[in-house]
This record gives sequence, C-alpha cells and structure tokens, in this order.
Amino acid sequence: MAFEGLSEKLNAAFKKLRGKGRLSENDVREAMREVRLALLEADVSYKVVKDFVAAATERCVGSDVLDSLTPAQQVIKIVNEELTTLMGGTNAKLAMASHPPTVVMMVGLQGAGKTTNCAKLAGLMRKTYGKRPLLVACDVYRPAAIEQLKVVGAQLELPVFEMGQSDPVEIAKAAIRHAKDYGNDIVFLDTAGRLHIDEVLMDELKNIKAAVHPNEILLVVDAMTGQDAVNAASAFDEALGIDGVVLTKLDGDARGGAALSIKATTGKPIKFAGTGEKLDMIEPFHPDRMASRILGMGDVLSLIEKAEQTIDQKKAAELDRKLKKSRLSLSDFLDEMREMKKMGDLSQIASMLPGGVGKQLEGAELDPKVLSHSEAIILSMTPYERENPNVLNASRKRRIAAGCGLEVSDVNKLLKQYDMMNQLAKQMYKNRGKLGGLGGFGGGLRGFGRKKRLR
Repeated sequence: MAFEGLSEKLNAAFKKLRGKGRLSENDVREAMREVRLALLEADVSYKVVKDFVAAATERCVGSDVLDSLTPAQQVIKIVNEELTTLMGGTNAKLAMASHPPTVVMMVGLQGAGKTTNCAKLAGLMRKTYGKRPLLVACDVYRPAAIEQLKVVGAQLELPVFEMGQSDPVEIAKAAIRHAKDYGNDIVFLDTAGRLHIDEVLMDELKNIKAAVHPNEILLVVDAMTGQDAVNAASAFDEALGIDGVVLTKLDGDARGGAALSIKATTGKPIKFAGTGEKLDMIEPFHPDRMASRILGMGDVLSLIEKAEQTIDQKKAAELDRKLKKSRLSLSDFLDEMREMKKMGDLSQIASMLPGGVGKQLEGAELDPKVLSHSEAIILSMTPYERENPNVLNASRKRRIAAGCGLEVSDVNKLLKQYDMMNQLAKQMYKNRGKLGGLGGFGGGLRGFGRKKRLR
C-alpha cells in the first residue's frame, strides 16, 4: 500500500520519544528532523515539507500536554493534525447541480486510469448515493477507448453514451440532452488524454467546458508518478481550472508524495482515491482518516462504512453479536469469510485497523479455491468440533482431512487462519470506542483534563 515506507519511518521516529517522561526542545527537533527526512523520501515537495515541519515544530515546542497523554503522544497528536490540514482538513464532496443532471468532466493524462475510474466513480455514486449515472465516451482518439468504457460500463451495468469518432463537444452536448430525456441525474464525461500536456489537448477540453458548463472538473492522477502528479495538477488547473483530484493506484508501491503535496501546492482537494484494480475499489478521500493510516492508527470508520455497503443490516446485527463474544466459531468463520470476500482482500481490511494486525495478514486473500477448501474442511467436522476447535487433536484432523479429500496440513492452515480471524474480531470490537483516538499508540484522545507543559 501507499505510505507503507513513510509509516514505518515515522513510527521509528516516534518510537524514540515514547520511553521519555519529558521531552526537551532538542528531543522534539530531533524527531522532526526524522519526520522531514521521511517526508522527503516519500517524494513530498521540499517547500511543503519545510512548511509542514516548521508548523509542527512550533506547535510541539513548549505546547501544553493534555493530562490524558504522554509527551510523545502529544507530539504524535500534533503531527496527525498537521498531516490532516496538509491534505485538506475535511472530505471535499462533489458539487451537485440544483437542476439535474450534474455534469462531471473527467480529465487527465493517458495512463492515469481515467476511463476505469470514470466508471468506478459512477458506480460509487449509484451504490452509495442512489444516483442514476450515464457514462459518456468523449475520447475519440485513443484506440479502443470507447470500447474500454463500454466494457467497464457493462461490468457495472451502467449505460454508456457514444457517437463513435465524431466531435467530442457535440458528443458531450448530445449526452446531456440524452440524460435529461432518460432520467440520468449525473453524467460523467470521459475526455481524451495525452502522454503529455499540450495546447491541442487543452483547447479541446476548454471547448467542452464552454459548451456544457460542467459542475465538476476532476483531474485523474496516478499516485505512483509522485511529483509528476503534482506538476500535472498544477498545469491542468492553470489551463482549465479543476475542482478536485481523483488519486489512483494508492494500492501500488507509491511513496505517497502526491497525496501530501497536491492540496498544498495547487489548493485543490483530493476528492476520491482509487485503492485497487477492482471496479468497486474507489472511496471518498478523507484527510483525517488518511493521516491516521499514515501514522499507523488505523481507519476503523472506513472499515465500518465498507462493511455497511456489503453486509445487510440483519447480518450486521448478527456480526455485532458475534463480536461481543470476542470469539467466532468455525461456522461463524466460514460465514464471515463469505461476507469479507465481498469487501476485498484481508490485508486491505486489516490495514484499516490499529496495531500490527495488517502486518500479520499482509498479502492474505480469499480466492475461490481457498474458500471452497475451507468450506469442505469445516463441513467435514462435527457440529461440536465447529463450536470447539480446541478439541481438534491429531486423530480428529486426520479424519477431517480424509473426509474432505485434503491433507492434514490443509486443516492446520485453516485453523491458523481461524486464529488470525479471531484476533481481527477482537481488534475490531476493542477499538470501537476509540475511533477518534490514537489507537495503536497506546491511548485515546478522550478525557481531556488538566494540562502540563512539554519542555
């Protein structure tokens, strides 16, 4: 995941502070030097890093320490708040038209994932907000661009408007008339991109903007391009006037500098983030939640929202009952594997939790073959064994393996996964009351009482 390297370096810097009952100014400045190096290595622009470290250091040195926090936790709290501010402070929403349809113009360079994320965003609007989106193929230059939009549209069961290789401006105008006639309340224009920014590209985008007056112009940028993403955002904003950014490929080996630099450099917020290749892997960008992830505090709010989108209310209530037990049976384990499969791979889910659970489940996936093997193993057990896995000795495991046509090693692997799932369940329930706290850093931010000085 993006920010993994940055998270590790920041955690190492703060670890040096934790054993100290009091922090001197030198302690704080030494920690901030480590923070500065970590941000620069993450490809955050030098000016942004300089301003960030100066602001954080000024707040940390001589600041009041809340009675409920250690001095080290106070420094982490301040860095968390400054990171949140750096990325925009709050979630920036799409501007909706008072009279539908809302027109969203998607722009960007080739290779950033514009066409795919156009469909992803339309799917998110339908699933989360009950919109009736229309995808519009305005890229008439790139080979197979129209076909690609039709394919991803079909996978999400979304309508696609296209007029072949005709004038993109006329296509956009006709698409909006079509949306009004057929009740589509939000229109996504998939415009052409280039391998580089040029006058021809910008002129075409300006013509589309002048013809349809979009409510939103969203720039799609690849997080893996680092400072090039920031440069592209600045150039598009200067020439076209963008309203926000969709940051893609945050699941890749990105250093994360783009996410930390775009708002500070361009003044434009990141509104959405692509977190994987699957067509449902896009989410609103919350600066406070991303700051918590970067600092290893988890993001339980996003996890809960993800669960609510994939699990119906009845099953959610049943899950809550099971979590209260802090121990799932193997039958529960099978049910939850089936539900969690809808939410994505285990490592993505665990990365939203405080503590080291994400590391334990790194790279874990629930593929169909594993799921079918797990189901066969569990169904080969007696009801008593499913409820009491601790009774599974060597002879019982041999009988179960023979009954499902697998090896004893497969049974052992399943039991290990089951133990990890129980750890995950305990972490989820344990951290429900700490959504706004420091989580893995050993203490929440609640109970503000008397203050003491950080010296």
